[in-house]
Formats: sequence, structure tokens, C-alpha cells
Amino acid sequence: MPTPRSDAVLTGAVEVARAAAGEIAEPGTVGEHLEVVLEAERLATHYFACTAGAYPGWRWAVTLSRVPRARTATVSEVHLLPGEDALLSPEWVPYAERLAPGDIGPGDRTAFVEEDPHLEPGFEATGDEEVDALALWELGLGRPRVLSAEGREAAATRWQDGDRGPGSESARKAPAPCRTCGYFLPMSGALRSVFGVCANEWSPADGGVVALDFGCGAHSEVDVEKRSSEKIDPPVLDDETEIVFSER
Repeated sequence: MPTPRSDAVLTGAVEVARAAAGEIAEPGTVGEHLEVVLEAERLATHYFACTAGAYPGWRWAVTLSRVPRARTATVSEVHLLPGEDALLSPEWVPYAERLAPGDIGPGDRTAFVEEDPHLEPGFEATGDEEVDALALWELGLGRPRVLSAEGREAAATRWQDGDRGPGSESARKAPAPCRTCGYFLPMSGALRSVFGVCANEWSPADGGVVALDFGCGAHSEVDVEKRSSEKIDPPVLDDETEIVFSER
């Protein structure tokens, strides 16, 4: 159905629309008339600015209609709608997707993710000693799920780009890399050639995953700069000077 070019009854009912908006709006929040849009035959919407401080950029929308050959407008509905520059609330994100590293505290639980791309089914005991030994060492015998190739890649990327990766400030200033430190414990499995765990209680990375090319000042094979002792001349005792004490 084509939209009519004009409808004098509906387009002229500005005050009818304003009064309808004023019935549900807070006093004084229905601002200037912005425009009127003919939606269909005998159907139009009037827009008014919303002056409420909490809704910048929003508009009151009042839809009017009339029956055929009627000379009065009837209010159909009133809404508060956002404009192009309206202040909107952030898009709602499910709780499980809003969590960030460090958000989980004691007693908290994360939601179970059935189709987690970072995990894949673990191996069960097959009776073959070689196969079971590989599963136990690399994948974790008895666990329902283990890291998938995508999961290992995601973890490796996160660690590599993190504070204990080769590009961190500590690594750049370190006297030697972790791979040559006696406190470096290589990881098992596919990530063994790239990462390990620091076991040096004096290191800021103690107990954490570190890259082979990470480093800190607590390396087991380095020492502080040796400085020669400052030479101090022995004290000089002047026993030739006569000291005279006077009585008060």
C-alpha cells in the first residue's frame, strides 16, 4: 500500500500528540516538535525531543490514527525511542562470556562449556602400554577432555605475548634467558620446546609459566657486577700539636 502524500488531520494534530506524550512522561521532558512521518493510510507518528537528562538523544514517538472520513485523531501508542545520537546501554553479554582473567575468586564456578573449541575428548585406557603411556604423558589419561590443538595454540600465543614472554621488559633487560637457568623446569608435551615453569623463589615469575627466551635478574648462572673495594687511607694522628686547656 503506497504511503499517502498528506493527511491534514493527522499532521496537524501536534498538540494532541504532545498531550499524549505528556501523560506518561516526567513533567517538562517533552520538548520541541521534531517531525511527523506518515506511516500508512490514516496513520502518522509525531516525534518530540526528550529533554530528560538521563536520555540524551532520545525522542518521544506518538502514533496517531483516524477512521475513514473522520476529522479527529486518535492516539494509538506512545513510545520513547532512541535517535541517531542517543545514549544507549551496552549490548547485553551473557555472564559466561563477560568473565575476564582474574575474575574468578574462591568459591566461584564458571559455566560448563560443552562445545569448547579449546578442548577435545581425552583418551581412555586401551590396554596397549605404549599408547596408554603416550596418553598419560601428553594428554592426560582418565580426564574427560584435554587441550585441543587450537587450545594449545591459544595458550601459547597468550603466554608468548604476556608479561613473561620474550618481548616483555623483563626479558629485554635480563642478563640471560630462562632456557639456561638451573631453576627452569621444561613443560611436558607439545609445549615443551617453547615454555617451562620457573622454580626460583627469588624470581618475580616463581611458580609461573615462562618462555624459554624470558629472563630476569635472578638467573642461576649470573652474578652481580664485581666492584673493587674503595681504598681508605689510615687515620693520621697528630701528636706534635700542643693542646692547652684553660680553666673557667
